[in-house]
Amino acid sequence: MRIGEVARRAGVSVRSLRYYEQQGLIEADRTSGGHREYEQCAVDRVRFVQCLFAAGLPSRAILEILPFLDTGVATPSMQERMADEHDRIQRGIDEMVFARDRLAELREIAAASAEGRSAQECRLAMGTALAR
Repeated sequence: MRIGEVARRAGVSVRSLRYYEQQGLIEADRTSGGHREYEQCAVDRVRFVQCLFAAGLPSRAILEILPFLDTGVATPSMQERMADEHDRIQRGIDEMVFARDRLAELREIAAASAEGRSAQECRLAMGTALAR
């Protein structure tokens, strides 16, 4: 499959694919004319790489994990990296959930304010919401 087709199917730019190849995240064969040729599985791999980038993993961390996809063999360092990244992502999720919940409380207080709740009551409610 040519680079443009992989990019289209994976929802990334051709430039991103070239970067991924440069970083060793994906591989491409070359035609006699020098054009990149990718296997069908490249689309799934690119989507997975995109997912990991979106979760904040740097390319060096992704490089440590990817060999498991190819071999099915996880080394202790791969397992440790996966556990570390999983924990980091979970902490981020927990922080976002906390922030979302505080914002939801503030929205409720703001709605009560718009319905006539006194400023003093709103300030007290906000102090309680933010102190959690």
